[in-house]
Amino acid sequence: MIKTAISGASGKMGKMLIEAIMNHPEFELVAALDHAGSSSIGQDAVAFLGKESNVKITADTACIKVSGAQVLIDFTRPEGTVGYLKVCGEDKIAMVIGTTGFSAEQKNLIDETAKVIPIAFAPNMSTGVNVTFKLLAEAAKLMPDYDCEIVEMHHNRKVDAPSGTAVEMGRVIAEARGQKLEDVAEWTRHGHTGPRVKGSIGFAVLRGGDVVGDHRVIFAGKGEIAHLSASREGYAQGALKAAAFLIGKHNGLYNMADVLGLKDN
Repeated sequence: MIKTAISGASGKMGKMLIEAIMNHPEFELVAALDHAGSSSIGQDAVAFLGKESNVKITADTACIKVSGAQVLIDFTRPEGTVGYLKVCGEDKIAMVIGTTGFSAEQKNLIDETAKVIPIAFAPNMSTGVNVTFKLLAEAAKLMPDYDCEIVEMHHNRKVDAPSGTAVEMGRVIAEARGQKLEDVAEWTRHGHTGPRVKGSIGFAVLRGGDVVGDHRVIFAGKGEIAHLSASREGYAQGALKAAAFLIGKHNGLYNMADVLGLKDN
């Protein structure tokens, strides 16, 4: 049994992760965390499933070590993740990070912490999306002169834009073409922009309703590659795969291509 802690336990993704663990024979939920102001503090972590457990939701990060957790799965906010990074780094507990919207400084902190614990960090944990990343790289190589546009839509509560998945799609395409995304990205367009810059990668961001995640990559003139996230379950299952992958691994920073075996030999 893989002893697992979940942060953001009362959020939608946290609940999806807890449910996935409760239904998985190889995982055991041993700790559930949330921020101090959460109304769920003190509640049973699986109460939303109509069940009971010995795990109460707490804001005390000491429970990660005390519970004997081998890995913490974190889908929260950058500032929350940074706090958990410090705790896991000190207590030598592996981390799966699905949070997005990190600053360059915060990403550097993840890199540094990966020197002392194994970390799986990816903007999207879905198997389908990560296979799509690989397909996008191939498409970009095969269609180097095509205009590329990335369109993403998420629910009205998402706080970062573009999504981490959309940015990663752009990075994969740019690198496949021998470019740096920072040099070719068109993050916004407004007013009289003039003709499209050849070789650029455009981003369009939509927000509304309860859309979990819709990402579309357009290679103009030859159709479209798209991935639609119908629920958060794919992210939860991918996160469990990442958690299992980390057990017994050397310290280091891994991504979902490592977890899923998608990297070229």
